[in-house]
Amino acid sequence: MSDSGGTPDTPAHPRFVEALRDLGIDDLVGEVRSFPDATRTAAEAAAAIGCGLGEIVKSLVFEADGVPVLVLMDGASRVDVERVRQELGAGKVTRARADLVRETTGYAIGGVPPFGHRTRTRVLADRGLLDHDVVWAAAGTPHTVFPMDPKSVVAYADGTLVDVRERMA
Repeated sequence: MSDSGGTPDTPAHPRFVEALRDLGIDDLVGEVRSFPDATRTAAEAAAAIGCGLGEIVKSLVFEADGVPVLVLMDGASRVDVERVRQELGAGKVTRARADLVRETTGYAIGGVPPFGHRTRTRVLADRGLLDHDVVWAAAGTPHTVFPMDPKSVVAYADGTLVDVRERMA
């Protein structure tokens, strides 16, 4: 299965389409937007969509004492790894390697959606996502995104709301 796109019906990754069907929200498939240029970074996605950086959902995989954990963060903010460590009660938290991200989620970095992953992973969602009416997240490829209200994103991801963004000095 390539990461370049989905089926003829949708540009979304087939695994993500299947996850939407399993969740009973397959009408969302029609909302997936595809872009010829990559939307791999939050800045690229915001520019392509024409929205604010904070309206992008970054799905970031970390390792907490060797166990993968997904952190959902708005595109304008950075994750404070120390706050993630404290939230999880972990000894050590680091960014996951690309192979672990793919192994855990089933998607490549730059295309990881907030839910619909290969394995069940603990999810922390930063409260800052709730500052927006609609947010945009990857639909399984570096070229696809979908819109959703942030409370639903957190609910479908089975996320725990936390404050893990870096504080401005």
